[in-house]
Amino acid sequence: MSVVVIVYNDEARLPTAVQSVLEQSLRSVEVVIVDDHSTDGSYEVARRLAAEHPGRVRAYQLAENSGGCGAPRNHGIQQTRGEYVLFLDSDDVLQRDACRNFLEAAETTGADLVSGLTVRVHVDSRHRKEVKWYPWLYARTRTLESIAELPDLLVFDTLSTNKCYRRELLVDGGLEFPVGIHYEDLLFSAQAYTAARRITLIPNRVYDWNVVEKAGAKSISNRRAEIANFAHRMEIHRRVDALLAEKDMAELKFRKDVKFLKHDLVLHLRDLPFRDAAYRQEFAALARTYLASVDPAAYDEVEPIHAVCAYLLRESDWDNLLPAVDTLTNRDKVSAPLTERDGRVYWCAEHIDEDPFARRILDVTELGYHTRPVGKLFPRNELTEYRQEGQGGVVRLAGRITNPLGVIAPGARLTAELEFSARRKGLRLQTFRFPVATVRHEGPYVSWAASANLSKGLRPLGIVDAVWDVRLHLDVDGERTTTRLTATRPGLATGEVPVRPRLTRLVADRVEPEISARGHLAFRLVPGKKANDLVLRGLQGTPGRLAKAGYRKAKALRKRATSGETKLRVYHDVYLRMPVQKRLVVFESHLGRQYSDSPRAIYEEMRRQGLDFEAVWSYTGRPQGFPADAKLVRRWSLPYLKALARAEFWIDNQSYPLKLTKRPGTTYIQTWHGSALKRMGFDEAGWKLKSRPEQAEQQRTLDRFDHFLIRSEHDVHTLAKAFRLREKTLLRVGYPRNDELVAAREAAERPPLATELGIPADKKVLLYAPTFRQQGGRRFALPFDVDRFAEEFGDEYVLLVRAHYLNHVVLPPSVRGRVIDVSDHHDVTPLLALADALVTDYSSVMFDYALLDRPMLFFPYDYEEYVHEGRGTYFDLLERAPGPVVRTEDELHSVLREQSLEEQTVKYASARERFVADFGEYDEGTAAQRIVDEFFTDWRKA
Repeated sequence: MSVVVIVYNDEARLPTAVQSVLEQSLRSVEVVIVDDHSTDGSYEVARRLAAEHPGRVRAYQLAENSGGCGAPRNHGIQQTRGEYVLFLDSDDVLQRDACRNFLEAAETTGADLVSGLTVRVHVDSRHRKEVKWYPWLYARTRTLESIAELPDLLVFDTLSTNKCYRRELLVDGGLEFPVGIHYEDLLFSAQAYTAARRITLIPNRVYDWNVVEKAGAKSISNRRAEIANFAHRMEIHRRVDALLAEKDMAELKFRKDVKFLKHDLVLHLRDLPFRDAAYRQEFAALARTYLASVDPAAYDEVEPIHAVCAYLLRESDWDNLLPAVDTLTNRDKVSAPLTERDGRVYWCAEHIDEDPFARRILDVTELGYHTRPVGKLFPRNELTEYRQEGQGGVVRLAGRITNPLGVIAPGARLTAELEFSARRKGLRLQTFRFPVATVRHEGPYVSWAASANLSKGLRPLGIVDAVWDVRLHLDVDGERTTTRLTATRPGLATGEVPVRPRLTRLVADRVEPEISARGHLAFRLVPGKKANDLVLRGLQGTPGRLAKAGYRKAKALRKRATSGETKLRVYHDVYLRMPVQKRLVVFESHLGRQYSDSPRAIYEEMRRQGLDFEAVWSYTGRPQGFPADAKLVRRWSLPYLKALARAEFWIDNQSYPLKLTKRPGTTYIQTWHGSALKRMGFDEAGWKLKSRPEQAEQQRTLDRFDHFLIRSEHDVHTLAKAFRLREKTLLRVGYPRNDELVAAREAAERPPLATELGIPADKKVLLYAPTFRQQGGRRFALPFDVDRFAEEFGDEYVLLVRAHYLNHVVLPPSVRGRVIDVSDHHDVTPLLALADALVTDYSSVMFDYALLDRPMLFFPYDYEEYVHEGRGTYFDLLERAPGPVVRTEDELHSVLREQSLEEQTVKYASARERFVADFGEYDEGTAAQRIVDEFFTDWRKA
């Protein structure tokens, strides 16, 4: 086995690279060093290594520098003697067993090419951070007869250095690296992949790619400020495309096009705001030529903002492209005013009328920008003016804030302030604020202007807070949104501004503006040279080392103090030793995500009866929507753990943290969150496959339940059995959350929620409430066309869509008023009470809604997959559904069109009655009262 080590001006690291080869556990390995005509002592080091290891190390030098990696590697291939060839860069190392693992895989499978796992090692980070390079490709050993079997390998792993090649593949096949052009690995790896008769992937770590983030000289691939860098990338892509066309591998070309749009192009697009007009024009010309060869269908496979940027670049539409690049870099930011047309939202109004392709690509409806209120908006704030006023340290700033789709109404009351805050994490320093004098509407923007006296207002310490970020807080009728100041005009913000540090002016008495990697304005302290040298000497000396060591220890201590392990120790060793606090009840619903369900019903019944108790509600995220008359604690916080440790009662519907032991003096009432259709607990195949210790641990968490609410004997045979609950644990009282539904069954008037949602009195209400779907993200794709639904049934029905709390749905503006997203409503019960009919698939809301004795439609469009490929069900929904079952969108429309709700009510009356008898026999409308009477009757105030 021959390892070709290439080197250029790297005399210090070359010996380490070579040593990693010489120390391989496989002994029959030679080193071929090729020096690319270095100007330092690299070749002398190479010759010395060859002299020290005769027969194992040979050294060569090119007659002149080639300027890249291709020529020295090609020369090395010709000098190799082994049956297999590897490539190693002088600044990287091979893992000790790399060659042995490569050889074993090649000899066992007969592969021409064996590829292993690369790990990027950030050598200048404090803890040598390691990042695996596309690890999913190397999760297991596998052999491919053709690269077509795994296109992702060619598309993503384009390295040449983590691979072992059969020498005859390279020599007899005439495989060489291109010379005189960068990104040679992309073409060489594509040639090797397509030429190899067999490819084997191994899960072993074989190559350490050493990364130096703070290197003085950037690597070739990181010199993106040079237009030649992008030109070379485009040329290499063209050559790879020609190779794939020659090999008749259209599918590989398509997958490569997708990666180009969402990766290769993005690397350069992010730098465009920092480049001048000449660079941008040349860049666009190069990109436009190549983008013309990209399959239009590839645009549909990338995120909308990737496609938008590629299209606008192709059109050289800089006015719309640069804001799009801002969103590409800062994903939560809304950078364009947007336009709504025919019920869809577009990035811009340009192009969509004359170009059908543009209309498709610029459609950003699914990003949900139109659903964001002001408080959840992160709008682009473009800096339009920056200048110093006189010599006193006053800076004049002005900008314009994007107002997407006019969400900030023209008549809204606007106020704003600038905030300067230290960037360094962990520093709890004072922030400095300056009022914004002028804020006004200007068409699709909100303009502002302010003067900030940094000399008087900004008081940094002067050493640890070197960088200060700037934000503008905009209040719109009392609702706040926060923006960053984006600077896209090169050279706009320049000049030094005097400030007064709180320690000493000897350290630094000026700041200068700088633009962050994300394009945002910041200010950096400018130290005086003499003072800076003094400070650096102090930091590098004994006092500095002691200070830094103390800071790191304090930081590590703080991290340990807030870690999950420490919190568990505090919970068990401290809080559980404290006495139980009588009449303290901790409530939780859906892991703290909601104020809802049976815990809410019990809590409100306790308040209604005027009980004397202290209530604690846990929340995750934001506390909005939780009760004001209870103490709110963030889930997993120390106050949360303390409350759980001391509480007399726990009441929740899912599970308190599994690792928390419940003390004997605490009573745990588990209300659960629905009867079971799909298999649960130890009835699941996944649970059965767990080891005995894992099963025992799971059982211990279930044994914490002192009482488990049951709404039917079906629950006894399914949930109780699957959780291995004892009979004495079961409370046959029904679900408190359903008390409201039992009462609503006899109600004659429509609930006030209809008015709140703006539903006309003459429209019937359909509620679509599907179960959780895992679709590669939180966004849930509806299984039917809401535009078509609204068009066909919008005159008769209003459709409410409530996604599962773990999913997220976005509705287009075209269905506004006819289809309403109600997913943000904490509690589903009022929505069920409002609905004239329910459409669901497998959600447990079917068991609750049946209590209303109203029509239900079942839309299990993926029934076979859900039942047979999922975890299975306790009964066949198709046989026992108390309403029509439809499998397609057309069938759903047909039922709604041909059967009125009144007809369905009559037709399925007996089926609904049986359904309630089977699954809700204990839901009599008194569950909350019965629980309060049984456990809390002594808490009534005298």
